[in-house]
Amino acid sequence: MLSIGMSAFKAARKVFAPAMVAAMMATTSAQALTQEEANAIATDGYLYFYSLITMDVTHRQLTNVPAGGGSYGGPPNWFNNVRSYPAADDKSVVRPNFDTLYSSAWLDLSAEPVVISVPSTDGRYYLLPMLDMWTNVFASPGWRTTGTEAQTLLVVPPNWRPDLRDKFEEEFKLPKGTQLIEAPTPKVWIIGRIKTDGPSDYAAVNKIQDELKVAPLSKWGQDLKVPEVVVNKDIDMKTPPKEQVDSMSGDEFFTQAAELLKTIPPHDTDQPILARMEQLGLERGKSFNFDEADPVVKKAIEHAPKAAQELMAWKVPSLARVVNYWSMNTDTMGVYGNYYLKRAIVTQLGLGANQAQDAIYPFNLADSDGKPLDGKNNYVLHFDSSELPPANGFWSVTLYDAQGFQVANSLNRFAVSSWMPFAYNADGSLDLYFQNESPGKDKEANWLPAPKGPFNLTMRLYAPKSAALTGKWNPPTVKMADALPHLVTQ
Repeated sequence: MLSIGMSAFKAARKVFAPAMVAAMMATTSAQALTQEEANAIATDGYLYFYSLITMDVTHRQLTNVPAGGGSYGGPPNWFNNVRSYPAADDKSVVRPNFDTLYSSAWLDLSAEPVVISVPSTDGRYYLLPMLDMWTNVFASPGWRTTGTEAQTLLVVPPNWRPDLRDKFEEEFKLPKGTQLIEAPTPKVWIIGRIKTDGPSDYAAVNKIQDELKVAPLSKWGQDLKVPEVVVNKDIDMKTPPKEQVDSMSGDEFFTQAAELLKTIPPHDTDQPILARMEQLGLERGKSFNFDEADPVVKKAIEHAPKAAQELMAWKVPSLARVVNYWSMNTDTMGVYGNYYLKRAIVTQLGLGANQAQDAIYPFNLADSDGKPLDGKNNYVLHFDSSELPPANGFWSVTLYDAQGFQVANSLNRFAVSSWMPFAYNADGSLDLYFQNESPGKDKEANWLPAPKGPFNLTMRLYAPKSAALTGKWNPPTVKMADALPHLVTQ
C-alpha cells in the first residue's frame, strides 16, 4: 500500500503545479485533525505569535510620529527621549518608574547595519536593552555588562557579512573596540534607561540622552539630520497596542502572523511549534488564506483568541513564586525560550521586560494578614540592617493606586529610592511608611503618601545580586504600623 501511495504522489507532482500539490497536502493534513487537536494547535499558535503581533503594532504606532515629542515615539534609527518623570496626573503609562528616564529607539536593519554611539556616563547606572521582535532581550549594553565609558556598537541584521566579522572596524573605519552585536530580527527596539535622582537631576541626564546617537553604517561619522516621518493616517494611533491585539479576530491575527513570518526569522528552537502550525496550513514564507482553510481549522482559529486569553488570565496568579505576599518573578524573564505562554503574558501585562540580571520587580499582593493594602490603614515595610534590598545598582519602592497609576500628593513623591537621604534607625535598620497622613516630620523622609482607598506597591532592584535572583533574599512582609514594637505610640 505504501508503494502504491508514493507512486500516486509522484504522478500527481508531474500533473499538478507544485503549489497545488502543497495545498492538497495541507488540506489532507488539516482534514486529518480532530476539532480538539486543531483547537489545541491554534491556541498554542496564538500564544506563540502574541508577542510578535504586539511588537509589530507597537512599532507601527511609535514610528508614525515626528521626533521631538518628548515621548517613546519618533522616527526609526533615532533616539526619542523622555526628558522628565510622568506628571502626577499623567495616565499614559501604567506603572511608570520614577527611577530612570527613558531613551527609546526602533532600529531598522533591513537596508544596512546601524552604528550606535554611547557617551560616557561617568559611572552613572544606565541600560540599553535590545529586544528582538519576539521580545527577547538579546543584548544589554550598560553599567552592568559593558561599563560606563564611551563606546560604539555596530548592530547588524541576521547573517550579515560573515567575511567581515574579523575586520569590520578597518573596513568601515569604526573606532577600535567597536562591539559587534548581531540582531536575531531585522527590527529591534531599544528601551534605554538612565538612572535619575529626582527632578534636580534631569539636566545631567538630558545631556547624556542628547549624546546617544544612531547612524546607518553608510552615514556613520557624518552630520545626522532627524529622519523625516510621513505620518500614515491609516494607522490607529489612539487605541493602545494591547487593546488592538486583544480585540483581533483569529482570522486577522493569524493572517498578519503569516505575513510577519516572511521577514521576521523565528528562533532556532521554534521548529516544533512551526511544524504544528503547518498542520493548520500556516507555513513560513507563505500567506495564509483563512477563506480557503478547512472548516475544522477555521473553527479552531476563530476560537483561539478567547481560549488563549482565558489561559493567560488563569496562569497569571501562579506565573511567579510568592513569598511574604510578594510576587517574585525572577525566572525566564527577558529571555523566554519556548515558554510561549509566559512570554505572551509578560508582553500583555508589561511589554519590554528586562532580563532578570538587569532588573527585577517584586510586586506586593497583600499585607502580613493577607489583606490588600488600603489607605485607611498605616503600613510599615521594615528592613533589618543586614536585609536591605541586595542590588549592585540601586533599588526603589513605588506606590500606585488600584489602577496602577501614581498618586498625586503634597510631597509630589511617587517612589522612595536608595539614593534618597533616609532616616535610618539606630541599629541601621530602615522603616518605610505607606499611609495617607504624614507619619510625623521626623519620618517624612521615609514616607510615601497613599490614597484613602486601595493601593499597591512595586519594588525595583536594578542589577540585583545573586541572593535576590535565587530566592535566598525576599522582601519582608508589609505590616500594620502598630505591628512593630518600636513604632507603638507611647
